[in-house]
Amino acid sequence: MSNDMKKRIRAAYGVNRERETVDDPSYAAVCENGTFVGRQAGETIAFRGVPFAKPPVGDRRWKKPEAPDPDTRIFEAYFNGKSPIQTEWPTEVASYYPQGEDCLYLNVWVSPGFQGRKRAVMVFFHGGSYGWGGTADPLYDGQALVTAHPEIVLVTVGYRTGLMGFVDFSSLPGGEAFPDAPNLGIWDQIEALRWVHRNIASFGGDPECVTIFGESAGGGSVSILPFIPEAKGLFSRSIAQSGSVALTFSREECQGFTKRLLEASGAKTMDDLMALSEEELQRVNEAVNMFNNFPQRDGVLIPEDPYQYYAEGKTADIDLLVGTNANEMNYWIGELGGLMSYRFGIPVKYENDLKAMDAGKRKIVKKFVDRQKGHPIWRITEFYNEMMFRLPAIRQVEEHCKNGGKAYMYFWKVPSHVRFRGACHAVELAYVFGNVDETIYTGKRANKTISEMVQRMWVNFAKTGNPSTVPYRWPKYGRQYRATMIIDTNTHVEMSPKDRSRRMLQPILDEHVDMSYTEMSYNVPFVRSLAAAGALTLAAVGTAVVRGLRRG
Repeated sequence: MSNDMKKRIRAAYGVNRERETVDDPSYAAVCENGTFVGRQAGETIAFRGVPFAKPPVGDRRWKKPEAPDPDTRIFEAYFNGKSPIQTEWPTEVASYYPQGEDCLYLNVWVSPGFQGRKRAVMVFFHGGSYGWGGTADPLYDGQALVTAHPEIVLVTVGYRTGLMGFVDFSSLPGGEAFPDAPNLGIWDQIEALRWVHRNIASFGGDPECVTIFGESAGGGSVSILPFIPEAKGLFSRSIAQSGSVALTFSREECQGFTKRLLEASGAKTMDDLMALSEEELQRVNEAVNMFNNFPQRDGVLIPEDPYQYYAEGKTADIDLLVGTNANEMNYWIGELGGLMSYRFGIPVKYENDLKAMDAGKRKIVKKFVDRQKGHPIWRITEFYNEMMFRLPAIRQVEEHCKNGGKAYMYFWKVPSHVRFRGACHAVELAYVFGNVDETIYTGKRANKTISEMVQRMWVNFAKTGNPSTVPYRWPKYGRQYRATMIIDTNTHVEMSPKDRSRRMLQPILDEHVDMSYTEMSYNVPFVRSLAAAGALTLAAVGTAVVRGLRRG
């Protein structure tokens, strides 16, 4: 990331202050916890940094969020709330914005004359591997989308990540008082949706027409929220971009992060952790953020089989739009520091995953990889494209459809202009938000015509439950024909695309192939062969993998 971008992000910070009066009522929204005054942003009005919960600090640290107290005061809504605590990272622009524990704020974009309207509402949850991200990222700015579609209200939500949002304290003395800590980020999202339900009418939004959407970790979040009882009635549609219920960890996988947290902090009990200052937590986070957890399949909020509630019909009342990108894993070429590091790191991950499978499943994987084309690294990459992204999304949708749920599927093929990236993870974000000049993933200015097409699809789905546009008729997904919109320079519908890959790997979909590597071993054949040849040390391979494999 350039120094100019860092300065731009840091310079955008400010503190929303209390006001005595409202100068212009057309810029004000009266909510339960205050009257918020937005300001003009091009052809929209932006309300930034609106609190949707009490600050999760002090005794509320690592606890479920609480609704804000009623308030009749007047506040500016000019600046984003702080980003959640995270390490600075070049592809997570919001990490350069001021951070803090007090991060439960949302932003709202509306078109002028919003009072008294009943517009469809779109609520976005950012990605970042559940350890990074924030609403201050300019990629998520809502001005372009709402300018193009003034018939919607757009909301972007901040939530706790990493150290503060997804950590299991069950093994610590005193940890029993923090039972929700493994999934606090999800609870934050629910609290935001509750606030939206109660207050969005003040922004001209219809609380009965709410669509949630998100990418990567955000896509995983909006895949989890449809089956949570506490979220029922808060939204009716969900758009999951490159994320599914498969982006979750088991209880066992979550323990490694807790162990690292204790080692880095020197804490032995919950009292020790609660005594840490915010500054100390930020320093500890530098040592552990690369190992952060995903939401936990705790058997309470999220089932141990992440597809279970879809299979039981608990999501059938929610309309789904779900999709993945053709070259998801190529994103991690950049995260690992380039193609050379990627060629070292991914085989290590692959051999660890193979080692965890039984002989029959290893045979299926090797057969699949052998049948792919190109260099071995691209063959392995295609295995992860399928197992981590496309096939879990398909399974989620198919379980949903079994019970009468309505769903639409897409497959994104518009490529990045960055070398070796292809249609990588996150490349579609600039198109969806219409921020075509934000080139961090696209490499060059995004194609405005494709952006306009995709925005119409997303907005039509939010408004009607059907993403079809003129001239693109988008059929519903069904288990027999698997209609999929191929989004490309020649956008079209295909029936059962890449069906051979689906059929080959379907027998091993119960294997949770994810980005957990806390206990990853570097004592695998690939590394031993490199070390024997003097090409690379075990430590060097390990550093390459840890620095980037879970970013996204």
